[in-house]
Amino acid sequence: MLRPAARTALRAAFGDQAQENVLLAPYTSARIGGPADLLVTVRSADELARAVTICWQTEQPYLLLGAGSNVLVSDNGVRGVVLLNRARAVEFVGGAEKHVWAESGAAFANVAHRAAAQGYTGLEWAVTVPGTVGGAVYGNAGAFGGDVAHDLLAAELLTPLGRDWWPPQRLEYGYRTSILKRGGLQAVVLSAKFNLKYGNTAEIQAKIEQFTRRRKATQPPGASMGSMFKNPPGDFAGRLIEAAGLKGTRIGNAEISTVHANFFLNTGNTRAADIKALIELAQQTVLEKFGVKMELEVELIGEW
Repeated sequence: MLRPAARTALRAAFGDQAQENVLLAPYTSARIGGPADLLVTVRSADELARAVTICWQTEQPYLLLGAGSNVLVSDNGVRGVVLLNRARAVEFVGGAEKHVWAESGAAFANVAHRAAAQGYTGLEWAVTVPGTVGGAVYGNAGAFGGDVAHDLLAAELLTPLGRDWWPPQRLEYGYRTSILKRGGLQAVVLSAKFNLKYGNTAEIQAKIEQFTRRRKATQPPGASMGSMFKNPPGDFAGRLIEAAGLKGTRIGNAEISTVHANFFLNTGNTRAADIKALIELAQQTVLEKFGVKMELEVELIGEW
């Protein structure tokens, strides 16, 4: 529910950056999702901190949305406030402590590409990672043997106690999770610093091209949420779904990809309810056939 005090305060603080009854589908990678009661676009870490503080002060629940990957927004949308994170500043720091600082709304893949272009190595694995820096820190994003937990220098968090820099150890990282994602901490990622090293430009570019080719060869084009399920220990979610005979299965315009079964596609005007029905079908069938309980990597957002 949208609290009148929050609506008034956010409209006063952000003016036209706060809009009511806005469809969220255009702001998600799957192009799926109903309306937000109030969508507030923030364009810097400071604006993000101000918006979150207003929500906390007015006891207004909110959803923070970055690139909209790894989320499935319900057809009914989101009651209350959605903060659309467009805080995208990036700065490279050389010298003895080489690193890149990026606000949480910056596209993580873009940061990785920019680092490579300047001759820095360390983030090549991230060039195909969808989503923002904030989402990557929140969910311990990873690919090709690398992940945030390994390369994060520190994350700037806003908590009810104020702004502070947290080393990765305090974020209690696990496979595609953190204390933030588990809900063990009331906090928002404002920005982050990642370790870098000087490298050989040709070698860096060759690695990026290799990763990009591998990703294009194994993951389907089109509108999706990214990997639907976490890989179970010692196995792969896509293999299990395919072995269960579900590759290519459709409900409405939702489809389990024929290229990679851990990707569920919006083939055109797909309802979130149909994607959710495919999720439940895959979970039930894999459990019945193989005794494996598959855990979602994607988060279900909104009213279901």
